[in-house]
Amino acid sequence: MWTAVGGLLLVIGCGLVAHGGGVPGWERQVFRAVNGLPGWLYRPMWLAQILGVLGTPVVLAVGALIWRKWRLALALLLLVPLKLFVELRVIKVLVERGRPGQNEPGAVLRQVPPAGLSFPSGHAIVVFAVAVLLLPYLRGWWRVVPFGLALLACVARVYLGAHNPLDVVAGAGAGLLLGGLFTLLVGVPATGPPGRDQGSAARAADAGTAEG
Repeated sequence: MWTAVGGLLLVIGCGLVAHGGGVPGWERQVFRAVNGLPGWLYRPMWLAQILGVLGTPVVLAVGALIWRKWRLALALLLLVPLKLFVELRVIKVLVERGRPGQNEPGAVLRQVPPAGLSFPSGHAIVVFAVAVLLLPYLRGWWRVVPFGLALLACVARVYLGAHNPLDVVAGAGAGLLLGGLFTLLVGVPATGPPGRDQGSAARAADAGTAEG
């Protein structure tokens, strides 16, 4: 629940700043710092941003079905149409802001559209929603990996010149919102310390033996 609430607050906060269509000076400075990174980073950054395409949750859903994680598969598949609705029918209607090619003088555009609406970043929505959905199924440091990759994908979108920083932050917020809501909707697997089920079964067997 708190993940969804936090995501919603992020979207609202970013939307209030970007609502007029302009880019604040501090945001422009962050964009230039990331967008101006060396050109040799292009290929790894391009590969990183691929994680945010709509095919990602579909591919992961197939893996979840093979893994027999039905709830995860359902949430991942539902994410695709809901992401499109929230991005295109809600947020982009409420906040209209152009791409860096329109509002960032001297922006380096690396194989990305020079114009169009860019708030929020659809790639950021996908990667952060997926990270939240995967979280209950991971343990230990593996829980950090999806969020690290999501952050990298967002940085890559700014580096490529596709988005301003607040575009990806708002997208991340929308992803947290959707991921949190879907987690509540479909539920999560029961958790417990390793061996708990085996230990319970063993104790039940011992009790049955003693009674006999």
